[in-house]
Amino acid sequence: MKDEWWKDFFGGLIVDFWRAAIPDEVTRAEAGFLVRALGLAPGSRVLDVPCGAGRLAIELAARGGAVTGVDISPEFLEVARSTARERGVDVEWRQSDMRDLPWTSEFDAAFCGGSSFGFFDDPGNAAFLAAVSRTLRPGGRFFADFKAAESILPNFRERREMTLGDLRFEATNRYESAAGTMESVYVITRGDRSETKRAVTRIYTTREILRMLSEAGFADFETFGSLEGEPFRLGSPNLLVVCRNR
Repeated sequence: MKDEWWKDFFGGLIVDFWRAAIPDEVTRAEAGFLVRALGLAPGSRVLDVPCGAGRLAIELAARGGAVTGVDISPEFLEVARSTARERGVDVEWRQSDMRDLPWTSEFDAAFCGGSSFGFFDDPGNAAFLAAVSRTLRPGGRFFADFKAAESILPNFRERREMTLGDLRFEATNRYESAAGTMESVYVITRGDRSETKRAVTRIYTTREILRMLSEAGFADFETFGSLEGEPFRLGSPNLLVVCRNR
């Protein structure tokens, strides 16, 4: 049986935690990077998948983009719609599995942020990349933020803890080398309320990621280790990839 942990993971206190974890200035910096890396102009059609609470979709819409956000979580999308209304921007929101993208050659650019790749088995992850490629016009650009093996393993910690305001976050991680997966159990606590969430993410090497992107229809890869354009190296926090749809 397939492990479909992601179906009910993104709800409850985890929604509040992710909203609190990323400051507004980081969102603005990431949006600026996307504008430059994807060559966005006012009116560019942009797909954000999965969009979570919509922080980047909303910021790009505020800068003139015609943005569509896709996410499986109704709680995330409820927050996204509310925030978009507060900021007075229009974003098209769609609730669905991130592999279920009904558009063909509709978008000028797409992105997958928040290290949101690897939620499925190998065929499922390949299906996601192929679905994104189908949504893009020829020459459309794609950005993704990956937790590559070269990022995770040199910095691996079995336990991580942090406090954000009134939220306490604890993570216990286990890497399965034979399967190439990271199993993480998260405990999020606010006062007397505590929730436990489990996630299993497929971890790929940079070479595997670039091969999968190529097989999905992408080319002309640029890799970075930071938003400032630093080269990706062993131990870089994330692998940032910008590429073009063939």
